[in-house]
Amino acid sequence: MVLARTEVTRAARRARVRGNATRLGLMAVPVAFFAVFFAHPVAAIVGRGLRDGGVWQFAKAGEVLGRADLQRVLWFTTWQALASTALTLLIALPGAYVFARYDFPGKRLLRAAVTVPFVLPTVVVGSAFLALLGRGGLLDELWGIRLDTSVWAILLAHVFFNYAVVVRTVGGLWSQLDPRQEEAARVLGAGRFTAWRRVTLPALTPAVAAAALMVFLFTFTSFGVVQILGGPTFATLEVEIYRQTAQLLDLRTAAVLTLVQFAAVGAVLAVHAKAVRRRETALRLVSPAQTSRPPRGLGQRALLGAVIATIALLLLTPLAVLVERSFDTPGGYGLDYYRALGTLDERGAAFLVPPIEAVWNSLRYALAATLIAVTVGGLAAAALTRRAGRLVRGFDALLMLPLGVSAVTVGFGFLITLDKPPLDLRASWILVPLAQALVGVPFVVRTMLPVLRAVDGRLREAAAVLGASPARVWREVDFPMVRRALLIAAGFAFAVSLGEFGATVFIARPDHPTLPVAVARLLGRPGELNYGQAMALSTILMAVCAAALLLLERTRVRGSSAGEF
Repeated sequence: MVLARTEVTRAARRARVRGNATRLGLMAVPVAFFAVFFAHPVAAIVGRGLRDGGVWQFAKAGEVLGRADLQRVLWFTTWQALASTALTLLIALPGAYVFARYDFPGKRLLRAAVTVPFVLPTVVVGSAFLALLGRGGLLDELWGIRLDTSVWAILLAHVFFNYAVVVRTVGGLWSQLDPRQEEAARVLGAGRFTAWRRVTLPALTPAVAAAALMVFLFTFTSFGVVQILGGPTFATLEVEIYRQTAQLLDLRTAAVLTLVQFAAVGAVLAVHAKAVRRRETALRLVSPAQTSRPPRGLGQRALLGAVIATIALLLLTPLAVLVERSFDTPGGYGLDYYRALGTLDERGAAFLVPPIEAVWNSLRYALAATLIAVTVGGLAAAALTRRAGRLVRGFDALLMLPLGVSAVTVGFGFLITLDKPPLDLRASWILVPLAQALVGVPFVVRTMLPVLRAVDGRLREAAAVLGASPARVWREVDFPMVRRALLIAAGFAFAVSLGEFGATVFIARPDHPTLPVAVARLLGRPGELNYGQAMALSTILMAVCAAALLLLERTRVRGSSAGEF
């Protein structure tokens, strides 16, 4: 008996050691990627701002933070991010439920459409909302109401951006939750709301928290929307960092504000990790085919209609404005702006190639960035699947930092750090996909992790006891259940790469512009032709993204029997 117990103890110890070694091996690539392409560039920018003659000048940080104008910027950044997150959850959670539980004609097309706003360049969306809510906009013409001078324009634009984050993240997991668990609670006497609160809501908490975290980080670092809609009245930390760096050349103030962002984002991630980890449990996941059904009764049809109306009003109307303006030429509606994209304007210096080349550049860059993000993020998610100590929990939080750090800081950091052998990448095309992948990796991790952690650990343990290697356990147990999550992660990474602007604008070569960079350059030049071409490129970007996401929807339905998330 003692001998048997000793052998069991030794086997458990060997399994634990092998598991820790596997986890560290999986973490190696993501750690190296973030160290070289994120930590080093950001640290270099901060060092240039806070070092004087080789000596750190941390005392100057107090001087910067004591300025009343910067304190107002920090306060506005925080409360508008909280308000934007709450408003997005309030508006998008009903949509997440409808997409998860209802089956209706055009569902896949509509789900792809709600994701399109997420990839649009912020400068384009800001201009669209200005046209809708500002002087001479739709509300001004119909009812004489202007919102461009209030914070509501910023909040609505943030909901426009982040609606898809909640629908995809929460709705994906919701569609896989076995409804029989809630039905069992009702059979035992619980009311409909009580059963939902005690059974479904705790299961959804990790996904809701993950969605709220991503929305908060995006709105906390909002740049293009606030710069256009906020005018001189409102500014976030991101806008102020850009102003201090690009306009005032005050790297000290920019470095201090970057550190403030680090501290704020780190605190949010710590609270999030602690809150979510307490609620994580193994869930029974089923195919969406078993949970999705046509709406029944007046109440369900009314909810579906309300969600569709919200999507049409808040998401599709701004997109329709962009499309309409791309055809509205001085001589009437036509394709003049689209034809002009294929020619090079010799009188200007905005491009070295015809603007249409930005389409092919963006597709190539996005595909490369997606491959990098899925590889790095997939390895990181696999390493984080099995809960461990503080080291792994800290690694989990660090993976989210690119969403909360100024893209201006990252872009400048690339220019000053990746300029010497063996990483002299200034003239290499891979520099842009690397920057885009930094933003894509957190989406891959946050999309795959809830599903990976929901897999019953006893299945892995049983496979290991039967002699399966860690690689085979992943292939036979985890992968079949997360194939859909992997496809969703790839779709998000591709979409984010198509629309990334903040860092790309500093590192994209003039002869290889991306779509967002080309749009921004055209918007920055006067003239109806430039503005019309910008709207045409924006419409092409929407069409490419919608086609890619619709293809993803069809692939997911045909290619996997696992859950929708």
